[in-house]
Amino acid sequence: MKRKDFYFFVTPSLIMMIFFIALPLLTVFKQSFIVTQNIFEEVKVESCTPGFLKQICKTTIETKPKLDDNGKLITKSVFIGLESYKSLIRYDKIKKAFNDLSFRELKNVDFWKAFRFTVIFCLVTLPLVIFFGLLIALTVNNLARSLKGPVIFISLLPFIITPIIGALSIRWLFIGDGILIQLLEFLMNKDVALFANSWTLELLMVIYRVWHVAPFAFIVFYAGLQTLNKETLESSIIDGANRFQRLRFIIIPHLMPLIVFVALIHLMDSYRVFEEIIAFSSQAYVISLQWLTYDFLVPDETGNRLITSASTSAMLTMIGVTILLTPLLRQTWGDYKEGRL
Repeated sequence: MKRKDFYFFVTPSLIMMIFFIALPLLTVFKQSFIVTQNIFEEVKVESCTPGFLKQICKTTIETKPKLDDNGKLITKSVFIGLESYKSLIRYDKIKKAFNDLSFRELKNVDFWKAFRFTVIFCLVTLPLVIFFGLLIALTVNNLARSLKGPVIFISLLPFIITPIIGALSIRWLFIGDGILIQLLEFLMNKDVALFANSWTLELLMVIYRVWHVAPFAFIVFYAGLQTLNKETLESSIIDGANRFQRLRFIIIPHLMPLIVFVALIHLMDSYRVFEEIIAFSSQAYVISLQWLTYDFLVPDETGNRLITSASTSAMLTMIGVTILLTPLLRQTWGDYKEGRL
C-alpha cells in the first residue's frame, strides 16, 4: 500500500479518536482536579413588623448565591488537587486500616465496595466464558453438517438479546413468585429470597454474564477451528494422541491468539459492568465502578450533580482497567513481534 493511500485511510480514524476519545478523556482528567462552587454575595434585607403607627423595621445581612442578568447562578472553578481522589477512596480510612491491620471498615466505603465486586466479577466470569465458549465450539465442530446451522443459531440467541432485557429475564425467574423461586421453595420446603443477600445477587449476575457472553467466545473459537490444519490433527491421531492430548498440544496452541483476543474484549466489557446492577436492582447490596460513576451524575433534590466525584471515579476506573489489561496487551505485543499474529 502506498503511503498516500495509507494516510488517506488512517487519518479519518485518528481524527475521530482525537475528538471522541482523547479530548473527552483529557476533559474528565482535568475535571477530577477542579470543583465548581457558587459565588455568594452579602445582601441587605429589610423586614418590617405589621402595623401603621408603630411599625418597626430591621435590616439584616444575608448571604445568597450571586445571579447574573439572566437569573442564572454565577460559579467559579477551584483547583483542589488530589482532594477528590482522597475523598473518594477514603484515604483516612486506608491509613487507619494499614495501621490497625484491619480492613473491615473499607467494606463500607462505596468505592472499595464497587472495586471489589468489579474485579471479582471480571476474574470469575473470564475463565467461565472461555471454558464454555471453547466447549460449545468443540461440540458444534464435531456435529453432523445438518445439525450445525440450527445449533449455531440457538447458541447465539443469548448474545443477540439486548443485555438489559436478558438480565431482566433472569431477574423475573428468581424474584418474588418467579417460576424457579417457586420450584426452589417447593423442593426446599421453605421461603427463598435470593435478592436479599449480596452473594446470591453476585452469583446470579455471574451466571447471567456467562450465559450472555459465552456465545461470542464460541463463535470466535469456532471460526478459529475452521482454520486448524486437519493433516496435523490426523497425524496426531495416527501417532496415538488421545482427545485431551490433541486439545492441549494442538487445538489450544492454535487458538491461543483468539483466546487472548476474547479475554481482552471480555475484560474491557465486564469491567464496565452496569446493566446487571440496574436490571437486578442490586444497588442496596452490590454496586460496580461504572454504576458509582453514574450515581454521581444523577441530580440530587436541588438539581446538583457531583461532576468532580464522577470524573474522579471515571479516571480511577480507567486506571484499573489499564492495569488489568496490561498483561494481555504485553502478551499480544510479544506474539506480534515474534510473528505469531
